[in-house]
Amino acid sequence: MSRIGKAIIEVPANVTITEKEGLVTVKGPKGELTQQLSEGISLNLEDGKLTLERPSESKQHKALHGLYRALINNMVVGTSEGFTKKLELVGVGYRASNSGQKLELALGFSHGIVLDLPKEVSVETLSEKGKNPIITLSSYDKQLLGMVAAKIRSFRKPEPYKGKGIRFVGEIVRRKAGKSA
Repeated sequence: MSRIGKAIIEVPANVTITEKEGLVTVKGPKGELTQQLSEGISLNLEDGKLTLERPSESKQHKALHGLYRALINNMVVGTSEGFTKKLELVGVGYRASNSGQKLELALGFSHGIVLDLPKEVSVETLSEKGKNPIITLSSYDKQLLGMVAAKIRSFRKPEPYKGKGIRFVGEIVRRKAGKSA
């Protein structure tokens, strides 16, 4: 919405932003991201503060104004600091291990699941005795990170009766009562 679009993006000193023919490129210490802007949305960069401007007050332009402001802000934060997501495997015998960009999951199926991750996403697995295994994903691209995390979660979503499955750390799973005897 337009309130989000009007917010100023603080650009750190180690991040550079360039725009050429509607293609915005954000380059920082973690990586480089590009985004194609819609017709009419323009950037205004002055002494470390980035603002976006829309051509009119139409509903479509207001929506795109907020969208591109959020996307560019995610690009700035990602290339300077990066993003992380943590997933927790809840269930007896659920295991996770990684070797390089391959994530191997044992989720109670008759076979293990091997997932090749994109090179932009780094993965760490932590398995401690008596605790649920935790998968930590980190990347500078927030959209790609969310897609990979959702893909991993989709292999075994948390079920409402026992709460078994893959969930984000801190996610609350609504529980249901079982059969009444």
